[in-house]
Amino acid sequence: MKDATDSIPTERPQERDGFANRKLIRPFLNRNDHNHNHSAAPMGERRERPERGDRNGGRNDRSGGGRKPNPPDQTNAENFYYQKQMQSRTPMVLVLRDGEEVHGVIEWYDRACLKVNRSSGPNLMIYKPAIKYMYKEGENIRK
Repeated sequence: MKDATDSIPTERPQERDGFANRKLIRPFLNRNDHNHNHSAAPMGERRERPERGDRNGGRNDRSGGGRKPNPPDQTNAENFYYQKQMQSRTPMVLVLRDGEEVHGVIEWYDRACLKVNRSSGPNLMIYKPAIKYMYKEGENIRK
């Protein structure tokens, strides 16, 4: 009887890069052509894995499975607030980071800044990061 160690090569050739000679296997991503009958696969082909029906411990609160989708980047609450104040031409007080207060009406806005019309001075364009907070001019704000 032959020894089992005779068939094992004694020295393996050194590879420059450990991943150089590996074959890439790509799975089929189309969900329509999955074969859900679990019969024996032909030689050389992989069988599809059976679906896991009860993955989250009996709670079927999400129908799609997988990861939860990311929340939206923008809720549009800020845009809605600016639109409302612009349409009603509400006198506003913008308190800047350095403590200065700017009184005026918001004329327009974009992603980075606000344009404030003032009766007591020139109109200003103020970058949003420079604003500490803002409020309607008639409101009582505790400092």
